[in-house]
Amino acid sequence: MKIFHLTLLVLIYTFLYTPSFAFSVAELSGKVTDSETNTGLPGATVSIPDLRKSALTNENGEFTLKNLPTRGKFLVQITYIGYQTVTRVVDFSNPGSLNFVLKQSVIEGREVVITGSPSSSDNRKNSTSVAILSKAQLLSHPSTNLMDAISRLPGVAQITTGPSISKPVIRGLSYNRVVTLNNGVKQQGQQWGDEHGIEIDQYSADHVEVLRGPASLMYGSDALGGVINILDGLPAQEGTIKGEFLTNYATNNGLTGNSLMLQGNENGMIYKVRGTYKNAYSYKTPTEYVPNSGFTETNFEGQIGLNKKWGYAHLDASSFRNTIGFYEPARNDDGQLVDEKGNAFSNNQNKDRKLSFPKQDVRHYKLALNSNILLGDGSLKVTLGFQHNLRRELGGAEPEGLALFLNSQTYSYDLKYTFKDFNGWAPVVGLSGEFMHSLNTTGAEQLIPDYNSQAFGGFVFIKKTWTNDSFNAGARFDYRKMDGKAFSGDSEFNSFSNKFSHLTGALGYTHEFNDAFNFKANSGSAFRAPNIAELSSNGVHEGVFRYEVGNVNLKPEKSYQFDASFEYQNQYVSASLGGFANILDDYIYYSTSGATIDVDMKNDNITPFPVYNFVQDNAYLRGLEASLTLHPVSFIHFENSFSYTRATNRSTRQSLPFIPAATLRNELRFEPMVGGTSNSYVSLGIDNFFSQNKIDSFETASSGYTLLNASIGTTFRVGKTQDVTIYAAARNVLDKSYYDHLSRFKPGRLSDEDPGLGIYNQGRSITFGLNIPFTAKK
Repeated sequence: MKIFHLTLLVLIYTFLYTPSFAFSVAELSGKVTDSETNTGLPGATVSIPDLRKSALTNENGEFTLKNLPTRGKFLVQITYIGYQTVTRVVDFSNPGSLNFVLKQSVIEGREVVITGSPSSSDNRKNSTSVAILSKAQLLSHPSTNLMDAISRLPGVAQITTGPSISKPVIRGLSYNRVVTLNNGVKQQGQQWGDEHGIEIDQYSADHVEVLRGPASLMYGSDALGGVINILDGLPAQEGTIKGEFLTNYATNNGLTGNSLMLQGNENGMIYKVRGTYKNAYSYKTPTEYVPNSGFTETNFEGQIGLNKKWGYAHLDASSFRNTIGFYEPARNDDGQLVDEKGNAFSNNQNKDRKLSFPKQDVRHYKLALNSNILLGDGSLKVTLGFQHNLRRELGGAEPEGLALFLNSQTYSYDLKYTFKDFNGWAPVVGLSGEFMHSLNTTGAEQLIPDYNSQAFGGFVFIKKTWTNDSFNAGARFDYRKMDGKAFSGDSEFNSFSNKFSHLTGALGYTHEFNDAFNFKANSGSAFRAPNIAELSSNGVHEGVFRYEVGNVNLKPEKSYQFDASFEYQNQYVSASLGGFANILDDYIYYSTSGATIDVDMKNDNITPFPVYNFVQDNAYLRGLEASLTLHPVSFIHFENSFSYTRATNRSTRQSLPFIPAATLRNELRFEPMVGGTSNSYVSLGIDNFFSQNKIDSFETASSGYTLLNASIGTTFRVGKTQDVTIYAAARNVLDKSYYDHLSRFKPGRLSDEDPGLGIYNQGRSITFGLNIPFTAKK
């Protein structure tokens, strides 16, 4: 409640008492021109990410940004299709002549990133390894959920429960080792579970930044493996009202997705609303439908805020609901998937959009206040969050059918103060923390106890920038306390109170050899406190068909990682090569000895479940990521990426479980000039997944496979100003039967009694889509 009261105070102060910010108002004007012709570029976007402001150039390439502070240094970014992105740090107390000259290039690149740094920076001067997925890439590679789309990035994979549930994996680390940020707030939605997806509307993402490697310095415990930062677009330009309508349909499972967004900006008062609806019936492998594997997702979000001379303050509210069907696989003598009575499923049943039991009903509500306020000689970024997560696992109609009910409320805060830089040194201090209250014993079954969790952390960070070099260093202290409540029922839980603390640090360096070639290196330590499931599980986890046993004596995980990469980019070639080494002490994972336990599943139904215990050992992970994009001519793009991760238990010398196979992706893309259209493309892609034989003793090896993908799309104009984008994208064109190594439906994971029981990944699917951006007021 303290955080809630603090939120109200900040809102009242921000929205009602803004006149106290006595800053002069400035305007930023300039021109964007072509480097060869020196003519103005109309429609170029000029943005200041740290002030959440943007403007478009007029027909002469000129722009004006109003309501700006008259002091402070901010990064200004210029983007224009077909040209290299340009960034420049501008001193608002003496902006000078703001003329930007852009060079034509089929590679835009040089994105501004905010992940892993207290403020926006050119990616070349950000020492951490950050990969970016743009909105155009999200649209041209349709996916069933956002994590599925992100898994195409080098170093990123996914643990899947069919096409509807995906959990991110970064450099072999997943679950509570990867932080997902949305609207600046850490997503807290029971992410310790195998079949617990990320509760975020995929259509709300403007772009995604993925930080690969430890990020505890900025984000505390749980950022041991990396960060997925899902970023909203900038508010509408001042005086405009605009929006977009997205719709698509996928042939494999009848997936229909629709999303409508409207946003505006009236004299610095910004607002936005979005509604999304998705629905799918059971998905199909190359050989069969998987019964009751459909889902229904409904999302709403709204935003109001102020963009003024003193900075900005934005309040976001969102509601997410996803109902997902589950199926406990069983086959008859003919190899058909059957129901509890041994009957095969009909085609009508498989295409029924009404879900049967068992199923999950997941709801996530979020309130986030993001602000960046000029204060003193620096700026203060404040993010306050409230989240309410409700996860019901249903074996039948409620209330009798409520098997498991997880109910958590999380209050969080994050503050960063950036001091005025001196001689190129930019110091930052920060505080963050959260309080979670979780009730988990009201269902018929209990897996984890009720508990409270508190976390607090503080850090210092400093960065020095020269013409061609940059150096950064930082240190952080974290404290976490978890109190589990005693419970006596079908499951027994003893009370416990665990406290964890750790000091972490990081060093980073970048060097630009010339305008095309640069180097970056980063080293750091990180830590992760054990989650509630690892400490205290004692019950059946039906979603993954096993009995889990925690260990209250587990120690925190500690990580020591080094990574380095070389990057090259000119007008026709973009390439990167990077490697990492990560030493992990007290790495936590679950393992089984083959033992089973008989559990009374009600109505005298005694069912044996395999017992999985949480254990820990020391580990060593290493790997590399590489990418190469060739543009021999402007209309041909040949994109390639490679990822490899090797993970070893340092105590037993065995491989760690759930490590993704090496992946090589190739895509040949043609962008012809077609009269009456723009941004036309035809692409053909090949995804090569190598065999994975480096496995733990309780895992099964996975064979390699190759998938063929294809897509086509274009944008055409209706009337004088209305653009419409249409596309079609096919995945697994040849309808290849395969098991992904991280699929929870592969043989060896579905049933200990029948290790050969498995369900292939999704077969051929063709997605047809339509995107209509619109402007209601200019």
